[in-house]
This record gives sequence, structure tokens and C-alpha cells, in this order.
Amino acid sequence: QVRVVESGGGLVQPGGSLRLSCAASGNILSLNDMAWYRQAPGKQRELVATITKGGTTNYADSVKGRFTISRDNAKKTVYLQMNSLKPEDTAVHYCNARIVTFGSARLEVWGQGTLVTVSS
Repeated sequence: QVRVVESGGGLVQPGGSLRLSCAASGNILSLNDMAWYRQAPGKQRELVATITKGGTTNYADSVKGRFTISRDNAKKTVYLQMNSLKPEDTAVHYCNARIVTFGSARLEVWGQGTLVTVSS
């Protein structure tokens, strides 16, 4: 079984910072593209940032210059450093990973989400 687990959410004041982590575990042969999504109350889930296995990154316009996605392939972990947080960043943040198992199955796996609340 393969899963990803997020951590690091919480309450932060506007202008503050948080670092999210997402660790993958299980029957993993290859951990390919990874991404962070978020879903604010009453809104659709949106893509925040992506990172390939080789480290190429892409960001939503709303977070460019404030958020940084990175990964540690040895630890099978992806991070999202969030700086200059705004109230509109308040959302449940989800980790997404594309995985190849030892049985050659190609899976897209979602975490359970971690809540980020930006409020004074």
C-alpha cells in the first residue's frame, strides 16, 4: 500500500510563514511528479505548485515569489515553504504524488490534507 501524509499546517498571522511537509511511504519503486493543491471554503481545489523528479518547479500566479516547493528524494518527501502569507491563502492544503510501485502499477495518490489558516 502506498500513501502520502502531510504535516505542518496551522494558524499564522498575515505576513507570517509556514512550512508544509508531505512524506510518501509504502511499495514505491519511483516517486515522480509531486504537487501541492489547496481548497478554500466554498471553492474548487486549485493547483499551487508542482515539482518533477528532477526538480523542475511550477507555481500558480497567486503564490509566485512567496511560496517555494522542494523535495528530498532520499526521504521521499516534498515541502512547501510559504512566506508572506495572506488571509486568502487560508485553505486545506493537499499533497499529490505520482508513483510507480514495485509491481509496475502507476498510481496518483492524495494525502488527507492539512489546514492552513491565515488570520490575525
